[in-house]
Amino acid sequence: MSEPSDIRIVLVETSHPGNIGAAARAMKTMGLGELVLVNPKDYPCVEATARAAGADDVLANARVVDSLAAAIADCQLTFGATARLRSLRWPVVTVREAAGMAITERQSSKVAVVFGRERTGLSNDELALCQKLLNIPVNPAFSSLNLAAAVQVVCYELRIAALGDAVHEPERPEEEYAPAGMIDSFHAQLERDLVDIGFLDPDNPRQLPLKLRRLFIKARPTINEIKIMRGILKGLSRKRNATDA
Repeated sequence: MSEPSDIRIVLVETSHPGNIGAAARAMKTMGLGELVLVNPKDYPCVEATARAAGADDVLANARVVDSLAAAIADCQLTFGATARLRSLRWPVVTVREAAGMAITERQSSKVAVVFGRERTGLSNDELALCQKLLNIPVNPAFSSLNLAAAVQVVCYELRIAALGDAVHEPERPEEEYAPAGMIDSFHAQLERDLVDIGFLDPDNPRQLPLKLRRLFIKARPTINEIKIMRGILKGLSRKRNATDA
């Protein structure tokens, strides 16, 4: 059996340190150990250590970063956990489907699962950084599931999927998928260029930036494809500057 220890769990702006400790415990019981915290409200904290109940090593090795973009910059496949439908539709998979995909793709890609704030979850902008949305199919009549419990469910499904990964031959891409940090940098350049040519109004962008991100998320570009796109933008910018001169 192969442990799912190389799959990253990301917690965004966790309010209660006890939830961090409980999430660490949930991770360790299922063989995961890579935890990244985005702007936790109160951490490190003795309550987190107490709730970890022996998973102190997961907390000791946890990284704290200041943005979700930084937390997943090196990831090629990111799942954003959400309980609600959004106005801008993203591909949604069940936790079981996500686990199967994660275990298959971890052979060639860095995979992360992102959990949002206890009360409000992940924002649309944060979900836009994820390739897919992950949904736990709970009882619709009582859908309350706390953060640590959600992490436990996801980690359990990852472990169950990992139990059978020896019988699945992972599908390897011909080229390595572009990590999130590279794609984010490309989008920043694209948006600047669209503003420069008057196609994007920065004061009233509507949903255009999110829809452009969605377009490239569906395509899952490789590193080489992003380099080609950036080269095209650079060439167009040079030509535009030469014409203006």
